[in-house]
Amino acid sequence: MERQESSTEIFEKFTWKIENFSRLNADKICSEPFILCGYPWRIRLHPKGNKNKDVVDHLSIYLEAMQTANMSEGWRRYVKFKLIVFNQIDTNGTITQECEHDYIAKEVSCGFRYFMSLTDLRNPQKGFIVKDACIVGAEVFVSNSNRKKQENQEVKLTASPVFNEPTKKVDAELGYTALGRVIILLQTSKVKDMNEQACKELQVLWDELKKFKFDLTWIEPQVQCALGMKRYVEKTLQVEKLKEDMVVLKEKLSAAELNLDIERDWLKAEGIKERDLDSEFGSWIWRP
Repeated sequence: MERQESSTEIFEKFTWKIENFSRLNADKICSEPFILCGYPWRIRLHPKGNKNKDVVDHLSIYLEAMQTANMSEGWRRYVKFKLIVFNQIDTNGTITQECEHDYIAKEVSCGFRYFMSLTDLRNPQKGFIVKDACIVGAEVFVSNSNRKKQENQEVKLTASPVFNEPTKKVDAELGYTALGRVIILLQTSKVKDMNEQACKELQVLWDELKKFKFDLTWIEPQVQCALGMKRYVEKTLQVEKLKEDMVVLKEKLSAAELNLDIERDWLKAEGIKERDLDSEFGSWIWRP
């Protein structure tokens, strides 16, 4: 996730790479949920057009607001957003459609049913599909007034966290905040970043989150995998260090062999025969 700032607005960006695009048979596909401007979203894409809207010759793309567990029935979120299909050959050919929308509980999706023609999308010379992969993006700005009213809703995904036993509302808010911190850390960390400090931070957040007794079976494998990356990263660094040491040793060996050749030449010049290292030292005495 990246941020694009101006004097009055902050757009945060998400990129979705869709592999094996030509093999898609579904009428619609959705990205994994992602967090931008403090809220959870997903991209919904109709690779053959939104047939429910009688679209068959254009790509249809929408930005959907994910429902959260603690949203009131009358929630509202004013959003400026851009949906993008990247040109992988010529960046100047990238297609961007912009929109402003007032998201409400009964209208969580907004986008473009006629985003671009399927003819242009599928044309290999156009550059929108390369090696059967299409790259789609979203940039989102949410007004500060909405963000203050619905602070921390990004971490309350109804599709996943569930209480096993009743808790107070304050505890629930803290729990969802802890969950959000774990999700953000997982989404923004690379494998190479999972060093000892990063793993300790994730472990602390995870231990804190478990206290709230959520059903965390949906995210636990990802957390455990990330925590296990520390050993993998350490082993990888050890291998790289050994490779570097081997290079140094080879250089030292070459230098030692060169010095040995020089010593041999000196022995010959002095009329001293080269001896086996296991021979007795007395046999090394030079005799005319």
